[in-house]
Amino acid sequence: MSRIAETFKRLRADGETGLVTFVTAGDPDMERSATVLRTLDRAGADVVEVGIPFSDPLADGPVIQRASERALAAGATLASSLDLVARVRPEIAAPVVLFSYANPVLAMGLEQFVSRASVAGVDGVLMLDLPIEEADALRDAAVPAGIDPIFLLSPTTTEVRLRRAAALGRGFLYGISRLGVTGKRDSVAEGARALAGRMRAVTDLPIALGFGISHPDHVAEVGRWADAAVVGSGLVDTIAGASEGGDLETVVDGYVRWLKGESSRGQ
Repeated sequence: MSRIAETFKRLRADGETGLVTFVTAGDPDMERSATVLRTLDRAGADVVEVGIPFSDPLADGPVIQRASERALAAGATLASSLDLVARVRPEIAAPVVLFSYANPVLAMGLEQFVSRASVAGVDGVLMLDLPIEEADALRDAAVPAGIDPIFLLSPTTTEVRLRRAAALGRGFLYGISRLGVTGKRDSVAEGARALAGRMRAVTDLPIALGFGISHPDHVAEVGRWADAAVVGSGLVDTIAGASEGGDLETVVDGYVRWLKGESSRGQ
């Protein structure tokens, strides 16, 4: 059983909603990025999602776009992001999922990417702009290497494509609860519950819902329909603010514990 599967099995047994945290590798720089990853794990993130910085992150809103820009300016690449994971993996208990656009992976070469990711200790890979119709090569390379291929689904995903993603996917399925780009919102999208229901109808895989989740109330609401909530922009924005003067480690730790309902926060 993969580390991701074990995590969701534990969450289901305990009746808990999982917290998947997204950060950009190399933001604000590689040294502090390593600190952030260790802190996320220590604070209780159930899955740590590491975004590969990319020059054209079309699915991302301004907060994560700026994070990619900062990471790229600091010299981050796919190769250095894999080195980052390898560096901190022995210190992190949570599963690590790489979140990447297809271009960096294809530029490195799929086989080399999977090999390096496996050695680094990566547990899952999500290539958000890889069409499901072209995902067989990723799955065929990833699964024998012990890496779970994870697929992204939206409210407009057809039933045919949803079933295909469920058949090819492992670890969990990632549903985006609203159309558009990433970013913090005041409430969970109205379509989140319906999407989760459609996903439940075709798979026994755990379901994580993201896009716009940034508050403990959002996490609790998502937990009524899904196994985990994904928090990205809210965390990345918190990192950006703390890296300019605050105690990054303390601030990130507090934010994650707040999301999990373990502490109060003045927001």
